Amino acid sequence: MRLLLCLIAGFVVALTQIGIGNAAPARVVSMNLCTDQLAMLLAAEGQLVSVSYLARDERSSAMARQAQNYPVNHGLAEEIFLLKPDLVIAGQFTSQTTVSMLKRLGMPVAIMSPAYALDDVRDRITEMGRHLGRERKAAELIAAFDAGLVALRDTSAKHSRRRPRAAVYAASGYVSGPESLSGAILDAAGFDNVAREAGVPVGGLLPLEQLVLLNPDLVVLPTPWPGASRSEEVLGHPALLALQDRTAAAPLTDRDWICGTPRVLNAIASLVNVRKKISEAP
Repeated sequence: MRLLLCLIAGFVVALTQIGIGNAAPARVVSMNLCTDQLAMLLAAEGQLVSVSYLARDERSSAMARQAQNYPVNHGLAEEIFLLKPDLVIAGQFTSQTTVSMLKRLGMPVAIMSPAYALDDVRDRITEMGRHLGRERKAAELIAAFDAGLVALRDTSAKHSRRRPRAAVYAASGYVSGPESLSGAILDAAGFDNVAREAGVPVGGLLPLEQLVLLNPDLVVLPTPWPGASRSEEVLGHPALLALQDRTAAAPLTDRDWICGTPRVLNAIASLVNVRKKISEAP
């Protein structure tokens, strides 16, 4: 009998170690814009009890409308503690002060890294599915994402054998390199990233003069924010406007580019349409 009990105990421990038999968290709080959206896509009804306030910002969130259905938090340890979550999901760059305090209060906190590539999108979906106990739903979402990506790449390949050159240029002259999520979006749409020619692998500042000399076929610019900002003055510089006149231009719908979710397919689709126009131009 003792041997049987030991075998059963060992079996239960083994199941726990591989994640089988663990109850899915009933009350989950997300405190990061990107984890908000992944959680909204995958959570069971009633499982997600709060998302960050940024989830409702239409400029930053691709799921702002859906976020209206959830109470919001502002990343404060006190308010999150009062929600009595079984699990808190934070981003790698979420306030470390809040995360540390929640852990000291005994709250289970999962930290998720941002996506820098399309493979990371799949990994983040899988990871969120595991945190929520929604692995099957995550697998279905990945399958739909992969099918959409294949279709967009096939469409892009039909337009032209030549890969146009593009730059994602933002405030303060910041350019996104090929090893960033924006760079992965450009590549999937069939563009070469001029940041590689400038020696910028992930992201960094690129003087406007250098961008003009690189003379890309496409300049992708951010959606302007309300108010006045010195960092955005470069985006209205005559030299950049003249460059846009000579090249194709595309608005960057920030919410489709920021987070590693299936919504990056929207960004890729918009670029595929621009590439078609470039290939048809005389």
